[in-house]
Amino acid sequence: MQMTEKERITLEKFGKFTQESNTSNDFLVELIQQAGSFLNLRTIPNYAKQEGMSYEGVRKFRNVTEIFNVKFVIDNE
Repeated sequence: MQMTEKERITLEKFGKFTQESNTSNDFLVELIQQAGSFLNLRTIPNYAKQEGMSYEGVRKFRNVTEIFNVKFVIDNE
């Protein structure tokens, strides 16, 4: 799925905001935590354990994305 034009514009505004306003690390960490919570972001091993699946089953049949060199499952449906 691709981002909408409105989402692209919002990201550009956010990038400009963070550069110009010298946002704190606390703010950025909170933003990441909230986004992770909305996405129901979990590592593959944590997701597999909580959902009673094998690691390979999760890796092959779930929405896995890599962020900061760590693979996460996105399960916000």
